[in-house]
Amino acid sequence: MTDIKSDLLVIGAGSGGLSVAAGASQMGADVVLLEGHKMGGDCLNYGCVPSKALLASAKAAYGQNNTAALGVADQVPQVSYAAAMDHVQGVIRSIEPMDSQDRFESFGVRVIREFGHFISPTQVQAGERMITARRVVIATGSSPLVPPIPGLADVPYETNETLFDQRTKPDHLLIIGGGPIGMEMAQAHVRLGCKVTVIEAARALGKDDPELAKIVLDSLRDEGVEIAEGALVSKVRGTAGAIEVETKDGSIFKGSHLLMAVGRKANTDRLNLEAAGIATHRTGIQVDDELRTSNKRVYAIGDVAGGMQFTHVAGYQAGVIIRSVLFGLPSRAKTDHIPWTTYTDPELAQVGMTERQARDVYGAKLEVIRFDYLHNDRALAERKTKGFIKVMVAKGRPVGASIVGHQAGELISTWSLALANGLKMSQIAAMVAPYPTIGEINKRVAGAYFSPRLFDSQFVKRAVQFVQRWIP
Repeated sequence: MTDIKSDLLVIGAGSGGLSVAAGASQMGADVVLLEGHKMGGDCLNYGCVPSKALLASAKAAYGQNNTAALGVADQVPQVSYAAAMDHVQGVIRSIEPMDSQDRFESFGVRVIREFGHFISPTQVQAGERMITARRVVIATGSSPLVPPIPGLADVPYETNETLFDQRTKPDHLLIIGGGPIGMEMAQAHVRLGCKVTVIEAARALGKDDPELAKIVLDSLRDEGVEIAEGALVSKVRGTAGAIEVETKDGSIFKGSHLLMAVGRKANTDRLNLEAAGIATHRTGIQVDDELRTSNKRVYAIGDVAGGMQFTHVAGYQAGVIIRSVLFGLPSRAKTDHIPWTTYTDPELAQVGMTERQARDVYGAKLEVIRFDYLHNDRALAERKTKGFIKVMVAKGRPVGASIVGHQAGELISTWSLALANGLKMSQIAAMVAPYPTIGEINKRVAGAYFSPRLFDSQFVKRAVQFVQRWIP
């Protein structure tokens, strides 16, 4: 057994772990990084990167057959599912060097390609190495949640960890789960020529504002995706190419392939957390607002901490704990400025409070300001007029923003900036956006907040009249 001592041990080489390891090492800390599987974690290999690459292929296929409104004849796309998946793998390979062992070793990080587990509150064993570190960061991420549905163990199914290895196009893809992963993959596959049925126990896209989610769901249904909501799966049966999903009400959905997309579970099984005195809860490792576990020398970030499960959250949390771990300064994580996006077409984005949440908090003091894509000149030029933005405003400051439409994921960043820095609506309105851009929507909704205050105000009108009459 080899003994290793370090300032910082990072367990997991996904987005959060890599950010911590690189930052800490380059600022002078002695860092050990453990990764028992693939560098880059879920996001690079099974999540954000491959899913968005497949959506790009699907968007290209859809675009070929939906250009008549722009004066270009529609063409039936010749789709190669295998080639689309080759594109996915090519994108992964192009990004891999940024997350590679060689690159992080060039930063001075000692990378050990083993799984690690605690054997005491201060020691972690990884293969034949015993590591003692002043601080430990757990960044092991999450894995697909596969519930114990009767019959599922005997039926072939895919998860996000296996889907992108497929080369044969599904004839009819059944998707259990109507969250972001399920809906993104539903649209990708229907555009690539598959039949698709989504089976959701509650409401599809249930974490988003239902008014905005409806626009996305209606768009998917228009493209041919069957979406069954309130359909709790009771059993699964069949064989490869002939799968049946039965719901509690007796409905039966038949398809050739099955994708499980019901959620994620924190990767804690290998860690032996009990030996380190680290408490967990239903969704992951229990942390305080400084991201410390019940063992004050150990932090947890990203999906394993059981909060918002997004790559950019893990990256943000990495920055939060760097301050604490390296400099011993207090640093607390917040969530009210964290945005998320579902990359369907149209996109669906949210930051801060939804309208319902904001009304619960602010009541009659809340103002909800809306602006439709239909009134944006760039959206008109590109025939991308489906959607709108609404901003929840209290005491002149935005407390949340919801966007559905073209480039919603790009637009939401402005409102994340506003919430992170406590900006007023007047500061958003003061922004100058180039014309014509989709980005003008953010400025125009801020202008809509002030319009009644300027154009409907008798005080303003009297002031203008006074100036025009008396001031030369």
